[in-house]
Amino acid sequence: MAEDRHTQWARRFDLLGDPTRLRLLDRMHHHPGSTVAELAEAAGISHATASQALRTLRTQGWVEATRDGRSMRYRLVDETAHRLLHVMGADHALDAPD
Repeated sequence: MAEDRHTQWARRFDLLGDPTRLRLLDRMHHHPGSTVAELAEAAGISHATASQALRTLRTQGWVEATRDGRSMRYRLVDETAHRLLHVMGADHALDAPD
C-alpha cells in the first residue's frame, strides 16, 4: 500500500525536526558541494555525527553525494525540501549556483 500524503509530510517534518539535519541542509543550501568536514565544522558537530545525519538525508533522497578524490561532496536535491528551506528563511549564497 502506498503512503498517503499525510504520512509523507509527517516523514518530511520529522526530518526537519532535528536541528543537526537543519544545520546541514542550510549549509548545503548555501554551499552546494560541501564536504563532510566542511558541513561538520559549519554545524559545530563531529564528523561522525555529520556522516550519520547525511546518511539519513541520503536514504530519504533529500541529498546526494558525489565523490571528489577521497572526499564526498554533498548537495541538496529534493525540491520540496529546497522550497521548505526558503519558507523557513534560507536564501541562496551569492557564490552558489542556482
